[in-house]
Formats: sequence, C-alpha cells, structure tokens
Amino acid sequence: MNLRPSEILTEQQVQSGQKYILKDSLAGEAMVNLSGGAFITAMALHLGASNFQIGLLASLPILTNIFQLFSIWLVQRYNNRRAVAVVGSFLGRFPMLFAAFLPFMFSTAMGLKLLLVILFAHYFFGSIAGASWNAWVKDLIPENGLGAFFSHRTRLVTILSAVLSLFVSFTIDYVKAHYIDHLTLTYYAIFVLGGIIGLVGVIWLSRAPEPMPIPVKENVFAQFKKPLGDKNFRNLLKFNAAWAFALNLAVPFFTVFIMKTIGLSLSYVIGFTMLAQASNILTIKKVGRLTDRYSNKTLIHICAPVYIVCILAWTYAAMPESKLYSVLILAVISVVSGVATGGIALALNNIGMKLAPRREAMAYMSSLNMVVAFFSAISPIIGGLLADFFATYQLVWDFQWKDAAGVETFQLINLHSWSFLFIIGGMMAFVSLRLLNKVKEQGEVQKDRVMLYMQARLRKQIRQNSHTLKGGVLKPVQKVQTLMRQAS
Repeated sequence: MNLRPSEILTEQQVQSGQKYILKDSLAGEAMVNLSGGAFITAMALHLGASNFQIGLLASLPILTNIFQLFSIWLVQRYNNRRAVAVVGSFLGRFPMLFAAFLPFMFSTAMGLKLLLVILFAHYFFGSIAGASWNAWVKDLIPENGLGAFFSHRTRLVTILSAVLSLFVSFTIDYVKAHYIDHLTLTYYAIFVLGGIIGLVGVIWLSRAPEPMPIPVKENVFAQFKKPLGDKNFRNLLKFNAAWAFALNLAVPFFTVFIMKTIGLSLSYVIGFTMLAQASNILTIKKVGRLTDRYSNKTLIHICAPVYIVCILAWTYAAMPESKLYSVLILAVISVVSGVATGGIALALNNIGMKLAPRREAMAYMSSLNMVVAFFSAISPIIGGLLADFFATYQLVWDFQWKDAAGVETFQLINLHSWSFLFIIGGMMAFVSLRLLNKVKEQGEVQKDRVMLYMQARLRKQIRQNSHTLKGGVLKPVQKVQTLMRQAS
C-alpha cells in the first residue's frame, strides 16, 4: 500500500480523493452509531454503569484529543499526514473487535471496565488520526469550497446516522422484549459490527491522495505555542473551550434523562435523534451556503441562542404527568435543536480551518482540539458528580388559583437531579457567547444583515407559493363560478 504524498495532484485526483474521504466519513459515522452515542449510553446503563462512569464514558472521545500533540510530532518526523491518519485509524478501530469476547470471558462488571479500556484505545488512536486528517483535508479541498463540501458531507452522514439509529433501536427493543437473556450479547455484537465497518472505511481512506506538505522544522512545542500567541486564534480557543464546557455539562446526560427520569425506551431516544437529524438534513445545505456567502461567526450568533433555549426547555420535559405531553415537548425540542446544532457544528469546524494558516494548519487545529478537549472531557465528569449531588434536592415554583370550586395549582418550575444540569449548562453557554465577539473573521457580516436576507428569502418563497396557489386552485374556482353564472 503506497501512502506517500504526491508532488502534484490533478483535478481528477482531487475529486476522487474527496469521494474517498466521504466514503470513510460514512463508514466512521456507521461505526459511531453502532458503538457510540445513545447506543453506548444505553449499553452502559444495561451493564449497571454509575453516573460517574457514564460521565467518564462521555468524556473519553474528548479527553483523548489531548494526545493530538503526539500526532504533530509524527507528521513532523515523517512528513506524511496520510500515513499517520490511515495507520492511526486502523489502530483505533481494530480493538473494537475484541469486545466480542468480553461477555464470554468476564463478568458484567469486569466487562464494563474492559470496555472502557477498549474505548480509550479506540479514541486515543482516533485522535492521532484526526489531527493529521484535518491538515490533510484542508490542503486537499479548496478553501472557497469548504462550506459546500462539509455541508454535503454532513448531510450524507446525517442520513446514514438516522437509518442506522433506527436499526439499532428496533433491534435492542425487540431483543429486550423477546430474548432478554441475549440482550448483553446483542449489545456487544452491534458494537463489534461497528468496528468491522470502521475498518472498511480505513481501506477507502488509504486510497485518497495527499498533496505534498511543506515540512516544518520547528519542534512540536514551538509549533504549539504559535496558535497560543495568535491573539485572534486565542480568542477562538477561549470561546470554544467555554462553549464546549457548558454544553458537555448537560448534553451527554440527555439519554439518561429520557430513559431514567421520563421512563421512555431507547426507541424514543433514537426517534428524537432522528427528528433532529431530519431537520438537520433539510436545512444543512442552505446553512452551508450561508457560511460561504456571509461568515461562520454570524451563523453561530444566530444558531447558538436557539440551541441554548432548547437546552433550557429540557427542564420542562419531565414536568407533565402524561408521557404524551413529554414526548411532544421532546419532539419539538429535537426538531429545533437539529437545525441549530447543524449550523453550529459546521460553523465551528469551518472557522477553525479558516483562521489556521495553511502551512501551520495542523498545529493550529490540534491546539484547538486539545484545548477544547480538556474542558469538554472534565465537563461530563463534573456533570455526573453534580447529578449525584442534586439527586436529593428539588426546587419547585408554582402558584395557586382559589375559587368556590376549590384550589388549582399551576407548576412553573420543578427542578430535580438532571434538570439542574440543564439550567446550569444553558446559562453558562449564554455567557460563553460574549467571548465570540472578540473573534475576527474575514468576510464577517453583521447578524442583522443575514436575518434581513433570510426574511427576504422567506417573503419571496411565500409570494411564489401564493402565485402557485392562485394558479392551481383559484383558477378552477373562478371557472366554476363562470359556469354557474352562465347556467343561471
């Protein structure tokens, strides 16, 4: 297998490379859905994981990003980002296959601990591969097409994620209902399947070409100091760190909240996820165009407050006595948050790549990932400890209406356990947005101008629909009226 970079890439090679990158992204997303996310949380709950272990499980993929410093050293020594990305991906995905033996050789408690070890190895090598992947892809894709490429990638990945999430939820719920004794084995089998698909993605990734990188002779720590010395990029680091800490304080526990507090099954969790993904799919293409036309920072200023409101709205999901109302509230939150998170994720990725100098993209992106990883990793661990602390506390705010028929009580707020995390995380996220104002982005457009543009597009679409309505419905009505007048 030849993993050496090429001096010159033709347009055909660039297009082909982007297709292989997309294929690997789809394989990686399949692996994540079959061995991560809501699935891995449900699996951990089934194995008896504590709140602290769930928080640790959520922090692993982020904590291991700290080791991206090692990736910089490897690329500097061998000047081959493609080889580092491919080998790192293989070493990260191969250990997933060992999970197949855990239920046969160890007890449930020991199996959970060894699963954490396997996941640590998976995320450790994945972080090394991801750092070199970022620099590789930045050189492979033209800068003016980053928004279009990643929005298309996000759309395909989201569609695949929705399909696989549905498959996993139905499989788990069916086994739980009919073959409960085989539930643990089913969890591990799906986990291993994700590893196998991930290895197929490594083959596709190895076929994508790499343009010859410009060698950097500075040592690793000198490279790492450069982004920290860049005032504008340092402001971006501060915002990303604060934003990630605030969100990861609460978001990793949404699945636990739905299953343990509200009492819904994994199928509901996946269903809400699919609603969010569907709204993401329908809007991500337009969002990508907005980032290329205006700026990523502007998009964050629009989408972030919407997502924060969604986080705060989670506190009301467990308040209704009827589960039907809880499901309706969660469905609305999922749809709105799906649009917001799609825009935020795309903009955060693009703005980091945009502010990173081409020759030093790997050091800049790695420093961004590492700083964000540190705060994102400690956040869910702290969240798990806070959840245990607030488990015995409750804050209720209501008012009463008295009349001749009696007394009616209307509940405004009922905070308990996880709800406290949602309030704390949402308020901290609002505060972190102030740090974004200090980041300067080329081509930045004021939020008000973008909102005016979106309103104009909406009015235009309404007018077009009204013309269609008149042509398709009003004309036949007018014809009927004419015939009636003739008949009379």
